[in-house]
Amino acid sequence: MKTLLLICFVAMTFSPAKDTRYFELRVYYAAPGKLDALITRFSDHTTRIFEKHGMQNIGYWVPVTNDKNTLYYILAYPDKDSRKKSWEGFSADAEWKDAKGKSEVNGKLVDSVKSVFMYAADILPAINSGSAGADRTFELRTYHCQPGKLPALTKRFQDHTLKLFENHGMENIAYFNSDAPEGKQPDLVYLIAHKSEDAAAKSWAAFLADPDWVKVRDASEKDGKILVGIEKVYLKPLSFSKIK
Repeated sequence: MKTLLLICFVAMTFSPAKDTRYFELRVYYAAPGKLDALITRFSDHTTRIFEKHGMQNIGYWVPVTNDKNTLYYILAYPDKDSRKKSWEGFSADAEWKDAKGKSEVNGKLVDSVKSVFMYAADILPAINSGSAGADRTFELRTYHCQPGKLPALTKRFQDHTLKLFENHGMENIAYFNSDAPEGKQPDLVYLIAHKSEDAAAKSWAAFLADPDWVKVRDASEKDGKILVGIEKVYLKPLSFSKIK
């Protein structure tokens, strides 16, 4: 009995607490010819002013093939309610207004912005920054599920997919569920890392052909397909990204 209690105590003591922060994936579509200036503004001013107003910089990337002139980044807030207050403070900040005004003397830097609001998924205990200092290619994937199938997808990742990814050279970095409107099913949004884009292609080919994966996939889909569709983009980290 004492041994059982000790095991339970150790598990409670060292089990990582659930990440309760509220996350936002933001995609900026830069005005033509303005992406470099936008990145410089983030590096020199924006990221620091974000932190001043309670926003945590998780990571910054641009697509490997950037035909849409985009910048991707993820912020974290203490909770959902904090986001509004943080952005209000940031927008009214004199330093930000000055930096924005000076950077846009010759025209605005951003044409449009897309946001995806997210919570940490019950798949990976905490965000994994991984191999600091290594040159890596990141892959951002969004999985759209069939109605009612997100729990099955989550369980498949928890029980099998995470480990199989690692077996085939893919690093698990972060997993999120989108904050879907009432009545809508959340998406699974996740970030993994590869040594390169070529390595990614080889890893995915090996993963998809792995008999263990085929067995798991078929068993999990015996009552029907789990996914409706997948969105993916390969990303390279910027020099000031905390995850790179």
